[in-house]
Amino acid sequence: MEALLREYLPILLFLGLAIVLALVMALLPFVAAKMAPDPEKNSTYECGFEPFSDSRRQFDVRFYLVAILFIIFDLEVAFLFPWAISLGQIGVFGFWSMIVFLAVLTVGFIYEWKKGALEWE
Repeated sequence: MEALLREYLPILLFLGLAIVLALVMALLPFVAAKMAPDPEKNSTYECGFEPFSDSRRQFDVRFYLVAILFIIFDLEVAFLFPWAISLGQIGVFGFWSMIVFLAVLTVGFIYEWKKGALEWE
């Protein structure tokens, strides 16, 4: 067990160093930088001219819904590549596990379709 823990020591040291370095680089500008914002620095910059409307206007919720659905189904497809490559090693159990996964994904897609989440009027 001790030999196994020794093998993880470089990873833990690297992780600790990365965390410390990230914290130092995130906090160093607050310590070293001069905080003197002027009106020009605080102004909104949009392609070289003054903004002509409020940037905090409301968007239609369908934009967010389409984005979330895209992310969900796009990430699910990412599981198919390692499965397809290792199909020879995982055998029949791996095949049927993925079939169940795809069935659940298909049921979710049909549910979204029936609810009208994919319609854009």
